Amino acid sequence: MKPPPSPTALSRSAHVGPLDWRKLLEWMLADGVITDAEARRTMARCSQAESVQHPLVRLASVGVQRAGDNRPMDVEALTQWLAGHVGMDYLRIDPLKVDVGRVSDTMSAAYAERHRVLPVQVTAQEVVVATSEPFITDWVAEVERQSRRSVRLVLSNPGEIQRYTAEFFALARSVRAVQKAGANNGAGSFEQLVELGRSNRQLDANDQGVVQVVDWLWSYAFDQRASDIHLEPRREQGVIRFRIDGVLHPVYQVPIGVLNAMTSRIKLLGRMDVMEKRRPQDGRIKTRRPQGGAGRSDEVEMRLSTLPTAFGEKMVMRIFDPDTTVKDLSDLGFSAHDAERWESLVKRPYGIVLVTGPTGSGKTTTLYSTLRRVATEAVNVSTVEDPIEMIEPAFNQTQVQPQLDFGFAEGLRALMRQDPDIIMVGEIRDLETAEMAIQAALTGHLVFSTLHTNDAPSAITRLQELGVPSYLINATVLGVLAQRLVRTLCVNCKEADEGNDGTLTAEAIKPWKLSGGYRPYRPVGCVDCRMTGFLGRMGLYELLVISESFKQQVTAGAGLEALRRQAVTDGMRPLRLAGSLRVAEGVTTLDEVLSNTPPLD
Repeated sequence: MKPPPSPTALSRSAHVGPLDWRKLLEWMLADGVITDAEARRTMARCSQAESVQHPLVRLASVGVQRAGDNRPMDVEALTQWLAGHVGMDYLRIDPLKVDVGRVSDTMSAAYAERHRVLPVQVTAQEVVVATSEPFITDWVAEVERQSRRSVRLVLSNPGEIQRYTAEFFALARSVRAVQKAGANNGAGSFEQLVELGRSNRQLDANDQGVVQVVDWLWSYAFDQRASDIHLEPRREQGVIRFRIDGVLHPVYQVPIGVLNAMTSRIKLLGRMDVMEKRRPQDGRIKTRRPQGGAGRSDEVEMRLSTLPTAFGEKMVMRIFDPDTTVKDLSDLGFSAHDAERWESLVKRPYGIVLVTGPTGSGKTTTLYSTLRRVATEAVNVSTVEDPIEMIEPAFNQTQVQPQLDFGFAEGLRALMRQDPDIIMVGEIRDLETAEMAIQAALTGHLVFSTLHTNDAPSAITRLQELGVPSYLINATVLGVLAQRLVRTLCVNCKEADEGNDGTLTAEAIKPWKLSGGYRPYRPVGCVDCRMTGFLGRMGLYELLVISESFKQQVTAGAGLEALRRQAVTDGMRPLRLAGSLRVAEGVTTLDEVLSNTPPLD
């Protein structure tokens, strides 16, 4: 006796051709996804007017509610359900994992749009094609014949298929246009076009391809929450990478000529010398997001930096989003304990407040966010930076220019004659700058600056190593904030780590002990976090407030270990302890904390 056919087999055999929203409602009711009452309500709403929307989009637009929790199902949730119902793999299209050049060669844009499909992966044996119509497969045989590969179908959001079909094929066309221009004009063709533009003559039409590729690159980076864009020339080709949540991701590979044209285009927009490729250059661009969300600034600043390499000119664009720099202390990751102590420091009328940590640890974000909070109409906030990270209207910002013998010390000396109340020095690198900062603090100014040290107490020994006398340190330094950035767990997919009873965490923070609840989670991975298990970053902080007891240790010439012990006695929580508290709260993982914080001695 044959077993009864599975529901998947029944649905496949019972339906051919395009999907219909009525049939989808029947299947959802049969699967128990919706109730009878919800099916009737949705049927009435969808029947009110005809629509050309895809059935999944149509059901989502009327707010069909899931049985059990009565939560509306969006297009993504409906697509996931349908994939399971018809026995297909579900795929949320991740542009970072699509080789646009290869997939665009599989079929034409017109063919993809006509059949509402999108190739997303090409291997030696198969082509993976995303579709939102699982029962329309009459085109498969033709694609297999033309590509000489088998076709594997996956089910994806119809809106994403439509969006990325337009983006991927437009990008591929732009890259081909640039390549064609390079073939026709020879080496240096883009620079020739730039010169034509400077002389107000008509640019070659192929230049539009470069414009489109660069615009796509920026839009793509903003959409993916990238903090840095890397354009890297290699021996065979150019590589584009994005840094997202502190990790670099390969995005796209382009011919080296296309990468050079993109670099030249960006240099032109950043008012850099397009023809100079033998020495490093810095520049700045202010652009806009394609769509500014509600309550969000649509302006984005980028700092540009070029560097000559063995295979050409490398460019890095650091993205400064105004919405990420002005944050509350809780948004930055400050605990209530440290937030209160930090607030008391930055409200002092004079003295020096230092922020320490390695490059990329979030020092700039902390300083800018803090300065924005204290910068009022009654206060003159002036900065000396190298370079100016982000233009801030509330500050008077100055950039050092070493080629003109205008460094931090000279900038501070000039600022002292500008009637400042609060001064921010980008970094204390030498004794001269340290002495000028101390002089500013002694004459009644509040000075913020940074140092590159592993922890907060090390900042005191670093000043001593520079040659600053202990009595001047005690007279001026109010406190030191050390910080690190760690990735935070994705709230959509993290799972309780049942196997972690806190033993490893307890070992990592000895002789400290955790009190209170311990709720560790582990990363899982989902489409929202690109299967990494992490989404976003937060700060870990170690705040040293200089007390009278600490000053006595400095005066006595105590070593670093003695200074650390005194700082802990005065209420400082070490970075690793701060991270372990976040592990206990289920915000991050122990591995993240251990890899980003110095050990407890």
